[in-house]
Amino acid sequence: MATPTMNRPTPERIFNTLAAFQQTAALKTAIELDIFTAIGDGANQAATLAKKVGAAERGVRILADYLTIQGFLTKEGDRYSLTQESTLFLSRKSPASMTSLTGFLAGDWHKGNFEQLTKAVRKGGSVTGEGDNTKPHDEVWVAFARSMAPLTAPAAGFMAQLAGMAEQKPCKILDVAASHGMFGITFAKMNPQAQIVAVDWPAVLEVGKENAKKAGVADRFTALPGSAFKVKLSTGYDFVLLTNILHHFDRPACEKLLKRMHAALKPGGKAITLDFVPNEDRVSPPTAAAFSLIMLAGTNVGDVYTLSEYEKMFRAAGFRKTTLHQVPDSPQQVLVTEKAE
Repeated sequence: MATPTMNRPTPERIFNTLAAFQQTAALKTAIELDIFTAIGDGANQAATLAKKVGAAERGVRILADYLTIQGFLTKEGDRYSLTQESTLFLSRKSPASMTSLTGFLAGDWHKGNFEQLTKAVRKGGSVTGEGDNTKPHDEVWVAFARSMAPLTAPAAGFMAQLAGMAEQKPCKILDVAASHGMFGITFAKMNPQAQIVAVDWPAVLEVGKENAKKAGVADRFTALPGSAFKVKLSTGYDFVLLTNILHHFDRPACEKLLKRMHAALKPGGKAITLDFVPNEDRVSPPTAAAFSLIMLAGTNVGDVYTLSEYEKMFRAAGFRKTTLHQVPDSPQQVLVTEKAE
C-alpha cells in the first residue's frame, strides 16, 4: 500500500499571493476608519464599533472578522480585542503608532509601480517616468517624509548609539537625503552638542524642519536644499548619515556619491549607512533580499547590495574598513565605514 505524501502540493500559496492585495485594502480601511483605536477605547462589539467609527454594522463585522483571521485582532464570543502588535503600532493613541505608513506604502504611486511590474521586468527598471531619483519628485517624497517617520525609531536610536552620541561630544553631522529628518534629529536629541546639516530637496526639507522644531532641536538643524550629487558641501564632518539612499542608484552613481561624502568627512570621520543588505545569495534574509523588487518597480537602476558589494564601493571612494551591524527588531542593517586618519 502506498504511503500518503506528507507535503502534497496545493495551490494555496498561489491563491493567497494573487489575493494578497485584499489584505492591504483591509488593513488600510481599518486604519482609515480608526478601527484599532476604537476597539482600544472599548467599542469591542460590531454594533458599538460601527457606531463609534461611523460605518455600517455589517461592514464593520465582516472587516473585523477578516482582521481577526489575519492576526490583527482576537475574538471571543462577539467581542474583539487588540493584539499586542495592534495595540503598539495600530492604535493612534500609542506613541509608537505606525498608522501614517498607509500614506506611502498603500499610496497610488507605490501601488502603481507594481501594477506595471511586467513592463518593468521587461525593461529592467521603472516605467512610470519617475524612476530617476537624482531628480526631485516632490509629490512622492513629501508623502514619504510625512508617512514613514515612525519606522525610523529603532534604527535611528541604534545608529546614534553606534556613533557614540551618548558620550555627548561636540560633532558635526551631515544627514544625506534627510527626508523627515528623524535620523539626524535623533542624534541631536541624544547629543545636545551635535550639529545637524540636512540635505534634501527644498519641499521635502520643510517636513524635516517641522519635525526638528517639534523635537526642540531646530537651533541645531540646518537645511541644505539641493541634490546630494551637486549641492555644495562644506568639510570637517564627523559623521555622514546615508539612510536608505544608496539603493536608489547603480554602483557608479553610488561611488560618485560616496566620493563626495569622503571629501566632506574629516580624517577619521565615519559614514553610517542604513539599508537592506542581503546575504551573498541575494535571497536571504527575506525582507532585505526582497527589497530589490521595490527598486525594480520604482527606480531606473536601483538595487540592494550585499556587504561585499558595499565594501568595494566604499573602497573605490577612498574609505577603509566597513563593519556590518544588524538593527535590533528590524530587517535592516547598518554599515559603519571609516575614513583614514
